Amino acid sequence: MDKPARSRDRPQAVLKPLVTASAAYEGGPADIAAARHLARGFLDRVQTEHCLPVSGRAMGMVQLVVSELITNACRHAPGPCLLDLEVDGGTVKITVWDSEPMLPNGTGRRSRPVGQHGLEIVMAAWQDFEVHREPVGKRTVASVMLADDPGGVVSGSHR
Repeated sequence: MDKPARSRDRPQAVLKPLVTASAAYEGGPADIAAARHLARGFLDRVQTEHCLPVSGRAMGMVQLVVSELITNACRHAPGPCLLDLEVDGGTVKITVWDSEPMLPNGTGRRSRPVGQHGLEIVMAAWQDFEVHREPVGKRTVASVMLADDPGGVVSGSHR
């Protein structure tokens, strides 16, 4: 009698599909609102279609981080930028690619003009943050936890 083939000594990995959304923008001022709208729709879909909890804090923080990163890309990098949103393990990862190879300076100078605080805002909101040079431009990645614990403390907070 034939037996079904089995893989011996190899564990069977079960991978859950990630929830993702992506968009390319031309780098104009209208792209900032469009990116926020994409982020809001993405998180709504995460809640309704995938039944993942998204706190009000996370909803606001993700939109704020997206807005600031796209604003920085539009202001400081010529040409297009790309936005990727990905949920994995209770965290939304926000990735923005732009054509400017210079990495942002996150060391806070106190004598800045009004505005120019986008990176500081992102740094205050993130769970994880990194910037990498790419062969063309740079990739900025920030992660925000989707849910708060019952006491209102951000789950897994780095603070």
